[in-house]
Amino acid sequence: MSKKAWIIFAAICVALLAGLVYFSSKDRVNLDGVDVNAVQKPNEQSGNIADHVFGKVDSKVMFVEYGDFQCPGCGSAYAPVKEVTEKYKDQLAFVFRNFPLSSLHPNARAAAAAAESAGLQGKYWEMHDKLYENQNTWGSVSASERTDFFATYAQELGIKVDQFKTDLASTGVNKKINYDQAIGKKVGVNATPTFFLNGKKMDNIYGANGSVDQEKLDKVIADALKAAGIELPKDK
Repeated sequence: MSKKAWIIFAAICVALLAGLVYFSSKDRVNLDGVDVNAVQKPNEQSGNIADHVFGKVDSKVMFVEYGDFQCPGCGSAYAPVKEVTEKYKDQLAFVFRNFPLSSLHPNARAAAAAAESAGLQGKYWEMHDKLYENQNTWGSVSASERTDFFATYAQELGIKVDQFKTDLASTGVNKKINYDQAIGKKVGVNATPTFFLNGKKMDNIYGANGSVDQEKLDKVIADALKAAGIELPKDK
């Protein structure tokens, strides 16, 4: 190879390397200065989509789940978590952050996109619930089928389906999922579901079978509310 050819070859390699560095870094989330234990407001890195909060947004007690909609463990945790968060909805802030384990659950990221897309039309929690309640139905469908499944759910929830389908593949929704995952990785999440209460990982809410125990979860939440000086519901 001539000297000129080597120079051209080297220039091409440098350009390719620069391109790889650019594309590998352009979606990287910078969490410097971000309080990951606070409710996240919309920002450019999150696709201008805020944390989804169920209950009392400004509560002194914040309960966070890092979840995967296709994860069986998250599916089994759904009912006890819903029961407890419904019970304390006037006292507690519950946040769900996306942490799809796509290598294990091929439809998980698409399901997260479905929930986020529904959220853009004010139906986040409705889609969140429908996905978990129907996990066994859509969890095994092919990549070519899942959009139609999610679109059917959207229609049932009164969501504008054409806009929903557009949002599924939008940059903003993709950024929101990446942002949630980046926060999860920063706080040490490596499996789903993983729960935090006021920034501390919750390891004392599981039963002997490894599933979330509703009574234990209820007690931990109630104790945290009491410690924060928050009055419990009258039936407690």
